[in-house]
Amino acid sequence: MLNNFTSQLKTEFKGYNAARFTKDLMSGITVAAVALPLALAFGVSSGADAAAGLITAIIAGFVMSLLAGGYYQISGPTGAMAAILTSLVIKYGINGVFVATFLAGAMLFTAGILHLGKLTSFIPAPVITGFTSGIAVIIALGQIDNFFGTVSKGSSAVGKLLSYASLGFKPDLISVGIGAFVVIFMIVFPKKLNAIIPASLLSIIITTAVCIFADLDAASVGTIPQTLLPENSMKLSVLTFSNISHLIMPAFSIAALGMIESLLCGASAGQMTGVRLNSNQELIAQGVGNMLLPFFGGIPATAAIARTSVAIRSGAQTRLTGVFHSAGLLISMFLLAPIMSKIPMAALAGVLMVTAWRMNDWEDIKYIFSHKFKGAMIEFTATMLATIIFDLTVAIAIGVLIGLIVLVLRLSFIEINYEKVDLSKLHINDEKLIERYSNAMVAYITGPMIFANTQNIADIEMHIGGADTLFLSMRGVSNIDISCAQTLRSLIESLRERGIDVALCGLPTKAYKMIERTELDKFIGEDNFYWSVASALCTNRPLPECRKHSA
Repeated sequence: MLNNFTSQLKTEFKGYNAARFTKDLMSGITVAAVALPLALAFGVSSGADAAAGLITAIIAGFVMSLLAGGYYQISGPTGAMAAILTSLVIKYGINGVFVATFLAGAMLFTAGILHLGKLTSFIPAPVITGFTSGIAVIIALGQIDNFFGTVSKGSSAVGKLLSYASLGFKPDLISVGIGAFVVIFMIVFPKKLNAIIPASLLSIIITTAVCIFADLDAASVGTIPQTLLPENSMKLSVLTFSNISHLIMPAFSIAALGMIESLLCGASAGQMTGVRLNSNQELIAQGVGNMLLPFFGGIPATAAIARTSVAIRSGAQTRLTGVFHSAGLLISMFLLAPIMSKIPMAALAGVLMVTAWRMNDWEDIKYIFSHKFKGAMIEFTATMLATIIFDLTVAIAIGVLIGLIVLVLRLSFIEINYEKVDLSKLHINDEKLIERYSNAMVAYITGPMIFANTQNIADIEMHIGGADTLFLSMRGVSNIDISCAQTLRSLIESLRERGIDVALCGLPTKAYKMIERTELDKFIGEDNFYWSVASALCTNRPLPECRKHSA
């Protein structure tokens, strides 16, 4: 793995010069401008604070970029991760988040070492779309207090929403005005100008300036420490057996989300650049970064598609783009901390509201529902609701379980078509063969012959009418299990008792091996197996014993 990473770096920096350095630098500055408001907003929405979000973006941007599985990967706090941290902060406090983050990092690092980077390919696309939409809803619901200037209670977004029934809902007009301005501004801001200066950053600058000069009474971010080693960071003393045992499942949720987000981001970016992501190396990068972040007071980080796509569009050449983006955020923290501390919470809420809306993969959602893919619709809806009501781990488990059930139902589908034999189609003029197979039928079996389809196999006898010869064309049979093998034996036995000649044609190797293992080949007889129906029809098969006597 180390050799692969070294080779990757050599290829990446081959022919590196001043021109490419300049592109990396400018791209890094551009990404920093996009990342700054998001880092602050996601820090707040996680239940920690804006400073935690900013520190996370700085450390993750530096460490994870250097070790990334693709030069384009830009990591930091994300909306999806912030959404699952809110309840964790309420239940276990910020130290609980630090421990869970460290454990999640260890899990990701281990997954990379064990080459588990392909695990995400086993999660159906509708499940991923569903929990992304669920997370978007959680983010939006979690920002109602900041957006409207209200107060709620509860350990989940839904719980907070329901608490308004007893606490009352009294919006603060100043907060609503600030939040609404940011939302409208980000929606109507021209896309061409957004490439020059992000609408989210500009809207925060405007609202902050207005609040300062107009002396508006609006809740603000608060003090942002000008250090990467704040007092509120993880100490080794909190890594106790008790804490670890309590936080192992939340850590697993964080690790699962980190893996999914980072690898999906890399897959998308890989398509944009034509450079494939080294998924196992990416997991190692995410693992190392998340193990380090708690010691700096940071929250979990993952690769983020928004920042990564900006880096690519801005002309990123190497992983130095992520390093420069980190340096830009660090400089902003030291120079602009006093101003950033006065950013209205409602402005960040507005940014997150728009971000939540844009998180949804509307194109995929429209495609699934407009084409009425029932399985995908069920997977999407169930995962989204489970994400909102329960948590990410449960949501993924439910989504994958439903996906597996749908998959089993689809894969177990078997199709049997019947056709009367017509030798003229094979240009056979042999009168003996024509007479021999004048009342013969072919049953074309397509699909797996497994326990779910035993009745379909047994029903073949009912569909052949008065045929005296049956050819079972089994070229489309992918597999046979013991249940169907026994049913097939009973079917052939019953047909032979009725004087019907039976032959098996086109058995694939895997299916034939099962026939041998169950000793059906001996029962059926070697002379009753053919490469194809056509080859069987060219053979003047002897009549069954019972038909010889009747003849």
